[in-house]
Amino acid sequence: MAVGKTPQRIDAVDKVTGAATYPADRVPDNALHAVVVFTNQPHARLVDLDFTDTLTAPGVVTVVTAADVPVNEYGLTLFDQPVFIGLDDTGRSSVPCDVSRWEADHLAVVVAENLLQAREASALIKAQWEILPLVSDVSTARSDEVLVHPNSTSNTYHELRIRKGDSAQGMELADVVIEDTYELPHQEHAYLQVEAATAWLDDNKRVTVETSGQWVHEDREQIAHALDVDPEEVRVRYASIGGAFGGKEDMSLQIVMAVTIKKLDQLGVRRPVHCNWTREESIVGHHKRHRATVHARLGATADGIITAVEAEVLLDAGAYNYTSNKVLGNLHLSVAGAYDVPNAHIDSKAIYTHSVPGGAFRGFGGPQGAFVAESQMNKMAHALGLDPLELRSRNALNDLSDGITQSGLPEGVGVNRVIEACAEKAPADAALPRTPPFRSIASLPAEMGQLKQGRGYAVGMKNVGFSFGFPEACEADVVFHGDPDTDRPTRVELFHSAAEVGQGVHTALVQMVADAADISISNIDAIYSDTATGGDSGSASASRLTFMAGNSVLGAVEEAEKAWADGARPAVGHFRYKPPATEALDPETGVGQPNFCYGYMAQAVDLTVDVATGHIRVDRVLSIHDVGKVIHPHMLRGQIEGAIAQAHGYTLSEQLVVEEGRIRNPRLSQYLIPGIGDVPVKVECLILEAADPLGPWGARGVSEMPYITYAPAVTAALHDATGVWMNTFPLTPSVVLEHLSAASG
Repeated sequence: MAVGKTPQRIDAVDKVTGAATYPADRVPDNALHAVVVFTNQPHARLVDLDFTDTLTAPGVVTVVTAADVPVNEYGLTLFDQPVFIGLDDTGRSSVPCDVSRWEADHLAVVVAENLLQAREASALIKAQWEILPLVSDVSTARSDEVLVHPNSTSNTYHELRIRKGDSAQGMELADVVIEDTYELPHQEHAYLQVEAATAWLDDNKRVTVETSGQWVHEDREQIAHALDVDPEEVRVRYASIGGAFGGKEDMSLQIVMAVTIKKLDQLGVRRPVHCNWTREESIVGHHKRHRATVHARLGATADGIITAVEAEVLLDAGAYNYTSNKVLGNLHLSVAGAYDVPNAHIDSKAIYTHSVPGGAFRGFGGPQGAFVAESQMNKMAHALGLDPLELRSRNALNDLSDGITQSGLPEGVGVNRVIEACAEKAPADAALPRTPPFRSIASLPAEMGQLKQGRGYAVGMKNVGFSFGFPEACEADVVFHGDPDTDRPTRVELFHSAAEVGQGVHTALVQMVADAADISISNIDAIYSDTATGGDSGSASASRLTFMAGNSVLGAVEEAEKAWADGARPAVGHFRYKPPATEALDPETGVGQPNFCYGYMAQAVDLTVDVATGHIRVDRVLSIHDVGKVIHPHMLRGQIEGAIAQAHGYTLSEQLVVEEGRIRNPRLSQYLIPGIGDVPVKVECLILEAADPLGPWGARGVSEMPYITYAPAVTAALHDATGVWMNTFPLTPSVVLEHLSAASG
């Protein structure tokens, strides 16, 4: 059995030795170099554009503009974004293309013999702009006095509702009502590898783009749409990927590089072209975790039974949709928490602004919703004088619950399992452990009287797979090789498009093939992440890939075994796995079945805070996960620890400054992601295995789950230590001190 074991990661040696090559490494010797020019205008109409000096600059081969794009629009779920801003607006786009709505809208691509020449020439572009009124946040956008997209009637472009029972009556039945407003911040993905791509025409004259992303087939669809060609005329493949976290799910260089290579071919230039963003271009040029404002009310009886939930969610989508409509859906569901709620009134809105677009980021709306839901539950427990885990246990969803969307829940609900395990391992009445000396400033130890300790909890659930009726499937191909007279194959080939973004899915796939085909891992050869060789795997997102790819592998191996039994040598097996269908929510009531599977988690956080400086140290994190079945124990723990480290930055230090539509701190020297000395002192992973009835070997997804509950557990622990609630973060020392000072009068 390979599943459940800990074989060495198949990419480990190459990544440790440096042999692994990433898109920025794979520059052909004869490549031209490209620079993408941003508009640098949060809201302005292009009046004139002059490339004369650029085209005559040393080394310049061409300049690519809006006029070179057959269909000048793109978008993962809505075609609301131009590929290029330009003067040529001939109806080839559903969105006006002469207006920049974001400082990182693309104006042109300059191609030259080398990078220095391309950068120098791009600085010679002369663009004249008519500056237009700005709506920089949702508070100004809601008036609709200025429309981000003038072909719409409102900046509020996507709305969801839940109407369950009678929330007004539910609030009347409550003995205690908790009401508060929460501000959720942006977050930068800060992956190690910035965006890079190389494009060329392959031997079959296909437009080929080699880059890093999360879904090769969706990248291909987006490119084909803009080029107005059949997707089979486009090939996308991934080199090694140095992190993604949702930040590479949407387009960055894919389309513009495809358009560039097409123009070079039309000019008779038969050379590949390469582009590599700087860190500053990356931070300015890709989407962020959404900022949001949520006003929430929670009612409960004196014995801790929830009577009603009400919420208004305002999600800042930024200038373009990206995946905001899908992120809003997850936030919409999670703002009620993992609890039986008899009465609910929830309104959620995605709103366009002239700011950096929000998009997918690990958890996909879950962290924002959980911060609200779990903060409300922690406040309710405090108000009622109840053990915070006991309050959750009394209200936890189970297999008989109808859920917030009134359509029941997929079998195997694990909310109480994780709560019970958390209560056993980190009970609320247990003394906090002694912690090592605390230096809140590097040169000065904290005075003991200034140090306060606290413990906080959070519980949650997160969908596995695509939601709300979005088509969900995953394909796999396997080929059995061996002597015609043998009973079993001696070698197996796997062809799969799953994106390896660091999570270890390629190793997990090999494990699952080995287990299903009863063959050694060493006898499996695999080709990944290439539209020319593998079927559509779907995205490396939504905690779905191991679940979906595992089921596709099981089916493909079964088909190959049938062919082998029929005497085929080699024996080919292809399988397209489709899980149970999901549903869009009813627009008036929110009734529907949005998901086919969930993962469940609980966390307890112990921390120490220096009340004189505002510095926080997280001493211990207990992270409990119902994963269904462990595929690779070491990689699973790596997922959990990595998610906690990333959530730690989101909660404590990562402060993206966005003012008047511009990112003001676009460098890692200004944006503080945690280093090894900043992460929690101790992380304990407790793994529960209650097999999911749909999962391969019973497995559920887990990659996003540890992230979702971290921030509310930290703020609950901070309240336990200081008596002060924080309704926003990151909890930088200045923010903590400000709240402590305000609370003390």
